[in-house]
Amino acid sequence: MLLRSARSRLAAALSMCCLAGLALGGAAAGGGRVTRGASLPLAHTVVGIDAGHNGRNYTDPGYIGHLVWNGREQETCDTTGTETAGGYSEAQFNFNVAEYLAADLRALGARVVLTRTNNHGVGPCVTRRSEILNRAHANVAIDIHADGGPVTGRGFVVLEPVADGPNDRVTGASRAFGRAVLAHYLELTGMPTSSYDGVHGVSFRADLAGLNLTTVPKVLIECGNMRNPGDAARLMRASFQRLAARALTEAITSYLG
Repeated sequence: MLLRSARSRLAAALSMCCLAGLALGGAAAGGGRVTRGASLPLAHTVVGIDAGHNGRNYTDPGYIGHLVWNGREQETCDTTGTETAGGYSEAQFNFNVAEYLAADLRALGARVVLTRTNNHGVGPCVTRRSEILNRAHANVAIDIHADGGPVTGRGFVVLEPVADGPNDRVTGASRAFGRAVLAHYLELTGMPTSSYDGVHGVSFRADLAGLNLTTVPKVLIECGNMRNPGDAARLMRASFQRLAARALTEAITSYLG
């Protein structure tokens, strides 16, 4: 019931934002004045979105393969990400969901900071992605991915940070945000929790720069398993990508609210 109530409030808020946009257009045409901003649910908040990988990472293995310090150990700058059996890339999925999510959040008044703005580049490195969101002083941030697990494995998992120094002050808040992401994504998308990673949809990770170096509340979500035919069929659909974005919008709104 709590999730449904939150969803109803969010749907109403998004609807009102759209109507406000129409009113603004009409007022501008007629020379009227409309005040906006303070009444929007996410006004005065900053949300960071990291769409994992990039569409042309495969073209520069020397760059994405060089080692960076992730707060605990060395890690490659980035990877190409995974893909479905038919060749649909994780990088494209991540970017699409990020774009839908950014549009939802902006409609609710948030300032959105993206670590990349297209899917035809290389990088940036995982350390640079953390730096971008940290410097923006995001109120909350989400790393969007899809997994390349075993073909027989299904489901999504929320990766949460383990305290290691740089992220000490935000691990508790990150776990609270992770609970919201888990609940809203499970309930809205119907994607099951991972059958092969984590416990009940949560995995604590100490080997990822995005979580080790964060100074803002952040989790990473593997939205499903691209190597599993059932998951892949859903992940490739634009309708599911919009649904995934809406679930993350709900989680962010719930956490910040």
